[in-house]
Amino acid sequence: MLVIRQSDVEKLLSGKEKEHIEMVRATYELHEQGATTVPHSIFLRFPEQPANRIIGLPSYRGGDNPAAGIKWISSFPGNVQSGTARASAAMLLNSLRTGHPEALLEGSLISAARTAASAALAAEMLTRENRPKGVSLIGCGVINLEILRYLKAALEGLEEVTVHDSSTIRAQEFARRCAEILPEARVSLAASLDDALAAQSLVSFATSAGEPHTDLTAAAPGTVVLHISLRDIDPETLIQAHNIVDDADHVCRERTSLHLAEQITGGRAFIDASIGQLIAGTRQFTPSPKKVTVYSPFGLGVLDLALAVDVHRTARGLGLGVEITDFLS
Repeated sequence: MLVIRQSDVEKLLSGKEKEHIEMVRATYELHEQGATTVPHSIFLRFPEQPANRIIGLPSYRGGDNPAAGIKWISSFPGNVQSGTARASAAMLLNSLRTGHPEALLEGSLISAARTAASAALAAEMLTRENRPKGVSLIGCGVINLEILRYLKAALEGLEEVTVHDSSTIRAQEFARRCAEILPEARVSLAASLDDALAAQSLVSFATSAGEPHTDLTAAAPGTVVLHISLRDIDPETLIQAHNIVDDADHVCRERTSLHLAEQITGGRAFIDASIGQLIAGTRQFTPSPKKVTVYSPFGLGVLDLALAVDVHRTARGLGLGVEITDFLS
């Protein structure tokens, strides 16, 4: 079994933003065709630590290069206060010939990359009629920083970045890092969440919110919102918006904003389409200029699988990683 450490994963992911966006696009298309198996994620929670969780995401990808594996990812928001990363993850890949484990990869970087690639893909698809001049990033953590990096690859001409976070100190440091990614852009801090929503026609939520906390009234009609953290937006607001998802069965669970909207309405008629349907052309979507469009991806494990397989293949080709020959006797 090959063990691929974080430093090697980082090296193998670097500079491949456009390739990752295409991998995600192709994987969503396979998912739409029914060529994947993506069981519901397993949420491990702790009664004494309600903010913390570990999630298991098993998946199978068919097609020309079939693969199977699982991501095991933790979220401990309190880590941020002590300077430790909120999320950590491991990816396990299994042989489809024997079922034996064949690779163990550090997974948090893969998870961030596939999340950002999915967001950038949706942003590119949903803003084709009205390209944004800038983006508001709400939540100043690893995910939104990666989203900015991938948006740079997907959208030309981003001139402005507006950032907002509950911590001003964190927002200031985040703004500095945004300027490194987009040195030609004007980076500014929004004093409030509403100011951030009003500032740009493209908005990305990547927070640790556990309950809805905004109704989007400050966002201009026609704004595209990347609702990556899934629990920020009031469900009544979602019911009145256009909604694009990656998979309705996955995203309408675990008290996400869409799950709450489903409980209110008794169904999923408020969801316009999945991203896979838009890629495959099996569902037409023409947004009203009077409505906000919200993209809410649960984050399918098969996306992690796609990137992990590529990292594993490249690592073996370059002789990276640690080969454990006696993991199984």
